[in-house]
Amino acid sequence: EMNRRLISVLFFALVVAGGTSYFLYRVILVRVQSQGHVTPAGKLVVAKHDLQVGTLVSDSDIEEASWGGPIPEDAVKTLADAAGRGVVATIYQGEPILVHRLASKGAGGGLAATIPVGMRAVALRVNEVVGLAGFVLPGMRVDVLMAGDSPSKEQVRTGTQCRTILQNIEVLSAGQKIEKTADGKPESAQVVNLLVSPDQAEILNLASSETKVQLVLRNPLDTKSEITKGTSIAELFGVSIVPAVEHSAAPPAPRLVRTVIEVPVQRRTSVVEVFHGAKRTEETIDLPQGKK
Repeated sequence: EMNRRLISVLFFALVVAGGTSYFLYRVILVRVQSQGHVTPAGKLVVAKHDLQVGTLVSDSDIEEASWGGPIPEDAVKTLADAAGRGVVATIYQGEPILVHRLASKGAGGGLAATIPVGMRAVALRVNEVVGLAGFVLPGMRVDVLMAGDSPSKEQVRTGTQCRTILQNIEVLSAGQKIEKTADGKPESAQVVNLLVSPDQAEILNLASSETKVQLVLRNPLDTKSEITKGTSIAELFGVSIVPAVEHSAAPPAPRLVRTVIEVPVQRRTSVVEVFHGAKRTEETIDLPQGKK
């Protein structure tokens, strides 16, 4: 009796396990078959190799490829739509080429094609520590510091001053540029192109020509502008800065001014008849004041 019960339990368990396995098998098979029968949604244009910013796309850089998934709305679908346009954001090998990663038709290639409308690219010469060591790279954000002598009357008291003039500025490109020295010899210089507004371009140009300019890196996620008061050589040495006070000449002492006002006085006269024999004359004489 015990063996029959054991056999019955085992048989029931085998039936349940077999049914469950068959059900899972059918579910998995249906999914695999549905994925295997997906037909390509269409064709789009992809990059044959990595395309760097500023590259002018040619027919040898791109090709048409079948795309098995949904095609992005802004994807370039024909070779003619991509050829001859500048790259404004890096495109990697095999990656679909999107419209917003290319400059407008006719804009050409190079750095100019990457400048947004209304903005300007300003070239700034930096030292080898900033440029050559690779600390400043395209896409990074920097602050611009200016150090120099103030033209104000405080200069004698404070010495050289340093302050932040621009914040959260995007770096467009960084690299070497061949310039000529004063005697005409070629010289390799580290140049960084910054993306700024027209007003910021004026500030940067004046600061770089009249003072010493330095770039400082910042976290790309930190976009907040900080209010800084600047510093000076005097403050670094602990010298208390007292604003200069212009001493004007002492005001003149008050003077007593005596004013004489002339009041017209009405004359008092009297007519006197004078007889010289038969001759009669009249004479006018002044009478004393206060008397009638």
